[in-house]
Amino acid sequence: MSLGRLSQEQIVFGLALLLCVGFALALPGFLTTNNVLNLVRSVSILGILGVAMGLVVIGRGIDLSLVALMAVSVAWTMNLIGGGMPLPQALLIGLVFSLFVGAVNGWLVAYAEIPAIFATLAMGTLIYGFGRYFLFAMDVAYMPEAARPLLWLGQGTLFGVPVPIFIFAAVCAAGALFLRYAKSGRYLRAVGDNMLAARITGIPVRPIVVQQYVMSALIGYMAGIVTAASVASVNTRLALSTYVYDVILVVVLGGIGLSGGKGGIRNVVVGTLLIGILLNGMTIMDIQYTVQNVIKGGLLLTAIVIDTILNPRDEQTAQQGDI
Repeated sequence: MSLGRLSQEQIVFGLALLLCVGFALALPGFLTTNNVLNLVRSVSILGILGVAMGLVVIGRGIDLSLVALMAVSVAWTMNLIGGGMPLPQALLIGLVFSLFVGAVNGWLVAYAEIPAIFATLAMGTLIYGFGRYFLFAMDVAYMPEAARPLLWLGQGTLFGVPVPIFIFAAVCAAGALFLRYAKSGRYLRAVGDNMLAARITGIPVRPIVVQQYVMSALIGYMAGIVTAASVASVNTRLALSTYVYDVILVVVLGGIGLSGGKGGIRNVVVGTLLIGILLNGMTIMDIQYTVQNVIKGGLLLTAIVIDTILNPRDEQTAQQGDI
């Protein structure tokens, strides 16, 4: 995607640098090592979820159930551990549950041919209601003593750097390698770019669509475990929040086109960097949460308008109704 001679990714990166310089001049201590590490650490979860959403959007889909599934699956995992189940077994059950829901999402989109925005929106609501009624009784699931070894993933440091930053970097590296070198990764991009052409060339389109939602669920579960480890609890009401739109904001703002087939993990990193700097600066300036939501909403709307101009929907996308 290009605007003049600059890509959207380059423009967003430039804006991030300008914001960084502006906050550094206006806010004492903004560029200190501790604040920079805290800034990156604070958006690591958002970045990990951005990778999950980015892979789905590159495949010409969207996953509005991502945050709800993350919260419910990890909360159930914590409750299983609290009920006496061994840690590895509880983690495995939570992971299988998450992957199953991801596969159902993929099946609804690929085989039942329900537009992704409606299938995943309904699934997110269903999963939260199912979890709240059948899997746990409280909105907040606290980390039991038997799960304390997980705390290192959210609160530990390695060479003086918070562990969540390393996890974010590892997920980004794995996602980039998948898109570049894995056959299914190249297929995913081809399906997002032109589904009909991909089908004609022999690419198994429906299984690839299912795969992208399973991968989204997998990465989302990882992000949920890191989230729980960071604060020693999981608030399932996160499923009812606007957090999933923050994830979409990172993806679209970074330059991954909603029309599919365009962008990569680097775009997610750039989008996460800009949002991280913006949120950190607004927090230091003590800007009200509601005002922050207004600013983020305006940014998301602007990013979608720019994406629509740079990547106009083609006839196939309009008929499919993915976005």
